[in-house]
Amino acid sequence: MAPAAEPAIGQSHSYRSGDPQLAVVDEEAEQPPKFDDPYQERRYLKHRLTLAFRIFAKFDLSEGVAGHITVRDPVDPTSFWVNPFGMHFSLIEDADLIRVDHSGNVVEGGNNKRLNYAAYAIHAETHKARPDVLCAAHSHSLYGRAMCTTGKTLDMLTQDFCVFWNDHVLYSNFAGLVLATAEGKAIAAALGNKKAALLGNHGLMTVGPSIEATVAWFVLLEKCCQIQLAADASAAGTGRSLVTIGEDEAQATWEAVGTIGNGYFQGLPLFQVAEREFGERTLLGRGIVPWNAA
Repeated sequence: MAPAAEPAIGQSHSYRSGDPQLAVVDEEAEQPPKFDDPYQERRYLKHRLTLAFRIFAKFDLSEGVAGHITVRDPVDPTSFWVNPFGMHFSLIEDADLIRVDHSGNVVEGGNNKRLNYAAYAIHAETHKARPDVLCAAHSHSLYGRAMCTTGKTLDMLTQDFCVFWNDHVLYSNFAGLVLATAEGKAIAAALGNKKAALLGNHGLMTVGPSIEATVAWFVLLEKCCQIQLAADASAAGTGRSLVTIGEDEAQATWEAVGTIGNGYFQGLPLFQVAEREFGERTLLGRGIVPWNAA
């Protein structure tokens, strides 16, 4: 499946708020670094995945042993790296990550090589269905779970919601703990070419072509769920309907802030804070140096 279409420069509609392309930073700031050596890229991506778990821990996006983030392996793209089952997100280091093939076999990893089978069932099918997806994240977050009981997708309530305009789905067919690849295939099919899914009675899921975009979208989606629930409660209390953003305005905003490049750039500040836990600092996710030398 092809990813959601990115607007071409100079081909956007004429919007009252201005040309969405003016929100583009620059090519370097909106793309992860590129590597000639897949083994060097593997080391880099594993560390960024470790940072992603620190970010999830910081935003309280974990619940017991539930939740997983995966990244496709650049050396063997028919496998992915994921957190070991039963380890708290805040404690994960690069060496703890495990690599799982698309048949559900743990082929390498740290001391704890336990695999959350639900992570395999969901993520293997997602990675197989979406070659454009480098990273996928799923968690049983507080407001995400609450939103996933409403049987609805997000309304376009604020500028930030428009990141998900026509770019998220509701998968309402909760069938119990995902322990069958057929259910993983159904989730991947429902997701289609979108960046996010509300898994009914379950939790949130985001996918992206970079770890940074996937994490940024997940953190934002959780906050949008919180705002949606608060706004719905307010509307129910006052009896007044919510004011939503129009289709043209939502599209213009998505073209400005919902793109793949913007997702990467929006994720960088989250990773900068996580880097400091390791005494590191990067510029745009490139060139790790000790924090006190930056």
